[in-house]
Amino acid sequence: MNLHFEKRLSELQQAHFDLITTENRKQGLGNGIFDRYENPVLTAAHTPLNWRYDLNPQTNPYLMERFGINATFNAGAILFNGKFLMVVRVEGNDRKSFFAVAESDNGIDNFKFWDYPIVIPETNEPDTNVYDMRLIEHEDGWVYGLFCTERKDPNAAEGDHTSAIAQCGIVRTKDLKKWQRLPDLKTSSAQQRNVVLHPEFVDGKYAFYTRPQDSFIEAGKGGGIGFGLCDDIENPIIENEKVIDHRVYHTIAEGKNGLGPAPIKTEKGWLHLAHGVRNTAAGLRYVLYLFMTDLKDISKVIYKPAGYFMAPQGDERIGDVSNVLFSNGWIQNGDDVYIYYASSDTRMHVATSTLDKLVDYAMNTPEDGFRSAESVNTISSLISKNESLAVPSK
Repeated sequence: MNLHFEKRLSELQQAHFDLITTENRKQGLGNGIFDRYENPVLTAAHTPLNWRYDLNPQTNPYLMERFGINATFNAGAILFNGKFLMVVRVEGNDRKSFFAVAESDNGIDNFKFWDYPIVIPETNEPDTNVYDMRLIEHEDGWVYGLFCTERKDPNAAEGDHTSAIAQCGIVRTKDLKKWQRLPDLKTSSAQQRNVVLHPEFVDGKYAFYTRPQDSFIEAGKGGGIGFGLCDDIENPIIENEKVIDHRVYHTIAEGKNGLGPAPIKTEKGWLHLAHGVRNTAAGLRYVLYLFMTDLKDISKVIYKPAGYFMAPQGDERIGDVSNVLFSNGWIQNGDDVYIYYASSDTRMHVATSTLDKLVDYAMNTPEDGFRSAESVNTISSLISKNESLAVPSK
């Protein structure tokens, strides 16, 4: 008997159990818009032990990790059969990402991975890497998964192992276990990431939110959140693509922006969660923002608060790619909204709010004036309004 093996296995099992059963609690007072929680909902350590370790003492007497997991992040989310599910981007130490389902009863803690990762069928041109799946329950009866498929740029110079082509891969399922692969989305853009399928037909067609981009990293001369229609999801081609939410100089989205999860339909309009990127001396900074589009013309932005909705704070700023918040999954359950976001390409968190609060925020928060003087005017107006209320101070 290998006593070292048995002792180490028992300690690993106890530590893993303690981690995945830890109760999550809301943080302090908050900003009145949403509530953060004390703990991440998923980390690399949440992945099952039998994914990472060979549990046979004969072949792994020191109980070493055989397949290291680097991060769990950028998860799509769905309420399915009464359970809160995330389709998580799991990245191994080998830098390859794959998808896996994690399930919780309450959506804020006790997330447990399903036994096996998702098997994504490949096209005739195999994916080198897949990541960041958006989940969409479409009115056609399918659950769609739209994700980024990355392949090496065939036109890269000899010795260049960094240039890549990113496009939108599409799968669909009825049970989140068996997935059917459809052809990759075709557009006129050189690169496509952060593509989202609208949950309803528009004029009898499938509607896509896109992110046209000139190169793998840089948005180039265009960029912004795009919109286009497709006749046939089994032959997904967008002939005409227009930008509905532009990048703007000296804003949170001057470098890049892209849609997060599929929008939520409200009485006042479609509620969207997106990310904005700007460059800093410390590198790219990713934050989240909200906007709303018209119920009748879903490509028309009707409300857009200034600045970010959520930005990395505290430990969220530290990780594999620091100073990043990214979300491609949220769940509406009645009036409650669960926002699943990743911090610094490392771990998953949840923030909770309500539909009423998010719509109020989107409709009544001032828009960007694009100049310092306009920011002063906005604050001065609020101060003046508050002075007339004679609110007691302590």
